[in-house]
Parts: sequence; C-alpha cells; structure tokens
Amino acid sequence: MPDLPNPWVTKPTLKGALVTLRPFSAEDVLAMVEVLSDPEVGRLTGSYHSTTELMAARNEGVTEELLAWYGSRATVDQRLDLAVVDRATGAVVGEVVINDVDEGNRSASFRTLMGPAGRGRGLGTEATQLIIDHTFQYCGVHRISLEVYTFNPRARRVYEKVGFVSEGMLRDALLFDGEWIDAEVMAILRPDWEAARRVRTAQTPAAR
Repeated sequence: MPDLPNPWVTKPTLKGALVTLRPFSAEDVLAMVEVLSDPEVGRLTGSYHSTTELMAARNEGVTEELLAWYGSRATVDQRLDLAVVDRATGAVVGEVVINDVDEGNRSASFRTLMGPAGRGRGLGTEATQLIIDHTFQYCGVHRISLEVYTFNPRARRVYEKVGFVSEGMLRDALLFDGEWIDAEVMAILRPDWEAARRVRTAQTPAAR
C-alpha cells in the first residue's frame, strides 16, 4: 500500500466519469450555501430538529463561519473534505468527508451531502466510491463507518452499492418535527473493499 507523507493533509483531486472531487477553496462557499439551503439536505443530514428551524437557517446566506470553514478545508489535518464537482456542468453540487479518524484503531467515519443538482444521476454513488477507494488505498484505514437516518433510503442504497454493510440500529437517534427517527449504522472493512474492488476490476472491459 502506497504511503503519503501525511495522507490527511495532502488533499487529492479524484476524477471519475461523472464527478471530480477536489479540495475546497473559499470561492466555493456560494455554491455550498446553495447546497446547504436545500431543505432536504438539512433534514436528511439531521442538522436541524424542526422544519421551522430549518427554514430559518435558509435565510442566513454567506456567513463568516461558512467562509472560515470552507476556506480551511484544504489545509486541515486528520480529516478529508472534498468538493463534488459535476463534470457535465463544472458546478459544485455537494461534498464528501472522511472524519473522526482514529489512528490507533485504523478507523474513520464517512459522510456526504448532495444538493438538488447532484441527485438522481449517479453522481453521489461515484463520489462515494472515489473517496472510499482513496481512503483505503492511501490513508491506512481498516474500517470506515457511517450513520444514515431511516427516512433516507436513497442514501442507504448508495452506501450498499459501494459495499457498506448494516451493523445495527441506533433507536430514536434524531428528533425531527416531534418524531423520533432511527439511525442505521453501516461500515465497510478493508477486506470487504478489497473483495469488491477485485470484482469491479474483473468487470471492466480491459480485464475481459
């Protein structure tokens, strides 16, 4: 497995057929404000606890906090935040993130969010596959985990396609509009990823 001097500081640019993943810059904040202002993003990521709170947040626009956050993503250590760029339009349509890195246990967490312009065309699946491949290849992890709320079956299907396996349920993990929502824990281990990668390689035209 190749070694990078510091795989968490060295931010890659990853290219697929549909998307390019690249480091964030402060100039991306306008695009991300548009993504984050989508009600579905706020609800499905569990960022808010009510529709009222969510709609109020939509009116904030560009804040100093957002400028500082996305302006620092390209240099922050112990995590990997990449913008998802739609190759068909050149627009930033979301983000993928590896965080909660535990060097001792060689584990990390994954999360993603996609705005309306990035949905329904396979961009999220390819973006997830690209960053998972990179993390296993270059960052020395053995396990990548995530949580997905049960009212987000679309995201769950993406995670299954990439190789994540259900490990259990966190009951009543989110309170939204007075209703308790469960969160499913999913993870992919290095052996799972290696096996899936062999299958993908065997299915490519060059391998036949």
